[in-house]
Amino acid sequence: MDGVRRTFDEWAQNGRAELMEVEHGKNVSKFLNSISFDGPFTFLDVGCGNGWVVRKIAKENNCKRAIGIDKSKKMIIQAKKKIVSKKEGFVHTDIESWKYGGKFDYIFSMEALYYSDSIEEALKKIFKMLKPGGQFFCGTDFYTDNKATARWKDVMKIQMHLHSKKEWKEFFKNAGFQIKTKHIKDLKSRKKWKREFGTLFIIGTKN
Repeated sequence: MDGVRRTFDEWAQNGRAELMEVEHGKNVSKFLNSISFDGPFTFLDVGCGNGWVVRKIAKENNCKRAIGIDKSKKMIIQAKKKIVSKKEGFVHTDIESWKYGGKFDYIFSMEALYYSDSIEEALKKIFKMLKPGGQFFCGTDFYTDNKATARWKDVMKIQMHLHSKKEWKEFFKNAGFQIKTKHIKDLKSRKKWKREFGTLFIIGTKN
């Protein structure tokens, strides 16, 4: 079993899944609340953890289906326990090897893509799984411009690919996306990485 899967299995059992929701919830909600989900849509969360984003999105009136995937089996077990509507679904898989026949209007990923064996391969697959005009929202706090998070890799001791904002944009461009970026800060946070640099969101549109 790889280190990423093992770590997140442990987190699912020791309460860290809920902590992630608390740590990232404010900035993610701020970002998602700025999106107008017009018309019926389908949604995928890559690296969904205990499913908190899927549950939030499933409450949108226009949401037809919201699916979360995670390579940690224990996270998916947690997510399934918390299902509150028929719109929600959870699958134990990673994005690269997932065999899914449909396409999505929106794909989201928070703090997950940099654990992939290859960010390029993951982005290629995500691009393929979007409908034309679909969007991929990728959030990360772990990027070189955010000096306060660079040490996470040493603390975690698992595979984490650290890149700059410029490199992230390059990855998206190479996968075929039109790109915009957005920084969301939590100005009241006591944590420097949230307050000063904030979360980098890369918004990729498939034309």
